[in-house]
Amino acid sequence: MPHTSPASPLLPPELSQLLVIAGPTASGKTALALALAQSLQAEGIATEIISVDSALVYCGMDIGTAKPSALEQAQLPHHLIDIRTPQQSYSAAEFRQDALELVRQIRARGALPLLVGGTMLYIHALLHGLDALPQADAAIRARLQQQAAEQGWPALHAWLAQVDAATAARLAPNDSQRVGRALEVWLATGTPLSALHTRQQDDAQHAARQAWMASHLIALEPHSRAWLHERIARRFDLMLQAGFLEEVQHLRQMPGMNADLPAMRSVGYRQAWQMFDGEFPVQELPERAIAATRQLAKRQITWLRSMSSRCIVPCDEAGMETRAIGTLRDKVLRTMQHPAMPTALDTPTAVIPAQAAIQ
Repeated sequence: MPHTSPASPLLPPELSQLLVIAGPTASGKTALALALAQSLQAEGIATEIISVDSALVYCGMDIGTAKPSALEQAQLPHHLIDIRTPQQSYSAAEFRQDALELVRQIRARGALPLLVGGTMLYIHALLHGLDALPQADAAIRARLQQQAAEQGWPALHAWLAQVDAATAARLAPNDSQRVGRALEVWLATGTPLSALHTRQQDDAQHAARQAWMASHLIALEPHSRAWLHERIARRFDLMLQAGFLEEVQHLRQMPGMNADLPAMRSVGYRQAWQMFDGEFPVQELPERAIAATRQLAKRQITWLRSMSSRCIVPCDEAGMETRAIGTLRDKVLRTMQHPAMPTALDTPTAVIPAQAAIQ
C-alpha cells in the first residue's frame, strides 16, 4: 500500500492523503480528473473519484447536472453520485462524514482519493469542520417565510448583505434555504453566520489550512470570464438537445416533488420548474438559466479567491491540461514513492501564482 506523509495534527489525517480539483461550473474539472487518473494508471497508481457536487448526489438528475456519463464512470470508481432521491436532502455535515470515511477506504485499497467538484461549502466543511450552530427556531423561520412571501427572497438577501456581507456574497438571492438559515442564525444569536464559521480559527490552524490548500487544492480558474460564459451557454444548449426539459417533466411527476426541495433549487432545474409553472415563456428559459449559471460560477470563484494559497490552473490556456497533468502526476508519484521525504502533497507548489487568477 502506498504511503503519504503525516498530516498536521490541526487537520484530519485523511486530508494529507488526497487531492482536490475544484473550480467553477463548466471549467473542465471532470475532463482533467479523468485525464489525470489515466496518466496515473499508466504509472501503476489507481485513482478513485469522490464527487464534491451537491447536485450529483441525486438520482434521475443526469442531464441538467452534467453528471459524468456511464462511460466516464466506468473508467474508474466514482463515489457520492446517485446516493439520494430528489425528494431527500444531503447536508454538508453528511458530505464531510461520508467523504472522510471514503478517503480511509480508498487509501486502504492502495488508491489515491481524488475529490472533484464545485460545491465550495463541501470543501469548506471538509477543511474547517462544522461549527456548533443554534437549533432551528420555528418562530423565527415562520416570520422570515412570511416576510419573503411579502417582499421576495432577493429583498431578504439584501438584508443579509447588510448584516453578514461575507455570507451574502456566496449565496444566490433566491437561495431561500441558505439565505433564510443565515438570517435565522443572526436573529437568534446576534452574530453573523460567517463569524461563527471563523471564530474558532487560531493562527496555527490558519497556517495549517493555508499549507494544505497550497499542496492539495487545485483550482481551475480562467483568465477570461468570456471563455467561461461561452462554455456555460454552449453546455446548456447541449443539455436542451439531450432532453433536459423531458428530464424535468419526469421529475415533476414524481411523488412528493416540489419547487422548494434542495434538488430543485439546483441551477437550471429551478428555472425549468418556474417555466413549467407558467412564470415565463419557454423562449426565455435559456437566457434565464444561463444567467443563473453565470452567477453560480461567480460565487464559486469568490469562494476560491478566499482560499488564497490554492494552486491555480488557468483552464482557458491552450495546452494547460497537458501541463497540469504532468505537474499533478509528478506530485503524486513523488508522494507515493518517497513517503519519508517532503513532497508536493506536503510542500506548497503552485502551477501558477494565486494573483494570476481571473480578473
